[in-house]
Amino acid sequence: MSVFTPLARPELEAFLAPYELGALRDFQGIAAGSENTNFFISLEQGEFVLTLVERGPVQEMPFFIELLDVLHDANLPVPYALRTTDGLALRELKGKPALLQPRLSGKHPAQPNTQHCVQIGEFMAHMHMATRSQTIERKTDRGLDWMLEEGGNFISHLDDAQGALLTKAVEEIQRRKASIMALPRANLHADLFRDNTLFEGTHLTGVIDFYNACSGPMLYDVAIAVNDWCSFENGTIDAPRARAFLGAYAALRPFTAAEAELWSTMLRVGCVRFWLSRLIAAESFAGQDVLIHDPDEFRKRLEQRQETHIPLPFAL
Repeated sequence: MSVFTPLARPELEAFLAPYELGALRDFQGIAAGSENTNFFISLEQGEFVLTLVERGPVQEMPFFIELLDVLHDANLPVPYALRTTDGLALRELKGKPALLQPRLSGKHPAQPNTQHCVQIGEFMAHMHMATRSQTIERKTDRGLDWMLEEGGNFISHLDDAQGALLTKAVEEIQRRKASIMALPRANLHADLFRDNTLFEGTHLTGVIDFYNACSGPMLYDVAIAVNDWCSFENGTIDAPRARAFLGAYAALRPFTAAEAELWSTMLRVGCVRFWLSRLIAAESFAGQDVLIHDPDEFRKRLEQRQETHIPLPFAL
């Protein structure tokens, strides 16, 4: 189970008391997390999620709180930090930054269809439009510079074929870095995978886990999501799902000519980011009881993204 910081009932009750949400009924660690510690919390006045942030400096937590407040105010289905009776949103528990948020209803879609993709495309466009004019700045710690450094370091850990694939991708990132960073910007989720969403049927009820959120090129966010929501198991893109996602997004926030030109590159960049982070996690947590996502999933996707047959709607 990926609960890096276990909690005892008395210390949890002491932490929760200032929210005045009633007595603690039950709590349970969430096994799905791979970076932070999360608990489902049941109190007399409702269901909540407690997050202890395991990665990242505490000084960045106000960014996440402010971003989620902005998205909540825009009527988007996101969690947001609850305040204590003294107005505190960010607190500390066992030496870790800690947030208490409402628990959203729904479940992760195991096999997304075109209607799921339409909902996610619309959500992402609304998120980008809500933050584009007043972007809250935060540089991701897993951006292009990180990919260039870690990618260069990791090539020697791979076999010849995989090393050649990663070398080619790193060279492309280096070559097109300036053009990518010049693309239209907003705040990004940067990790909008299926397991970070909640649905009731095909209705989106929640988008969660914003701890990779940052400011950056909107197209990067789109590419990350399409790589997950619109991929078959062998790594190829499912055209109907991709067209549904991109069409729903573009109907609200049209793509630019520069984005259309860099679309294939950005799909590959999205694959590199998660292939590398999963490779690093697999080495770092080998033999430990921590959820590790399969790095090979994104190696396959990167292989399949050497050519892109689904253009942005702008380019149709």
